[in-house]
Amino acid sequence: MSHLLSVINNTKHDLKKYQKKYNEILLETLKVLKIKDEVSLSVSFVSSYMIKKYNREYRNIDKVTDVISFAMEDSECYFQDDNRELGDIFICYDRALKQSKEYGHSLERELSFLFTHGLLHLLGYDHMEKEDEEIMFGLQEKILKNLGVNR
Repeated sequence: MSHLLSVINNTKHDLKKYQKKYNEILLETLKVLKIKDEVSLSVSFVSSYMIKKYNREYRNIDKVTDVISFAMEDSECYFQDDNRELGDIFICYDRALKQSKEYGHSLERELSFLFTHGLLHLLGYDHMEKEDEEIMFGLQEKILKNLGVNR
């Protein structure tokens, strides 16, 4: 089974060393959730300016955030042939760097957490209600722990 993960770096930082980790997270997430479909998605690393713009335009929130996901499954055409198109994740590199320092863990851990968080949103999980938050955050921790990505 093949999956397509496109990584787009719109920052001045070299993020190639994390590419393998995102593929590992994708595979582990599909395994944990028992998803057998072939999937494709993209993750883009953007500036504070761009993520604030997306947040304002699409969520009516005029501030910088760490990650935004746009799920294709919210629309009606998310299967392309035999491939399940999940959507797009946007991660703010600057916010991830700041948060990694605030939380006292590595940038790799923060970027992995944000990617996992965004991926779960693409797969239909959210944290609007306390019960849903517990499920989603539990899955995030399980996936990252399974891969040895700890705080």
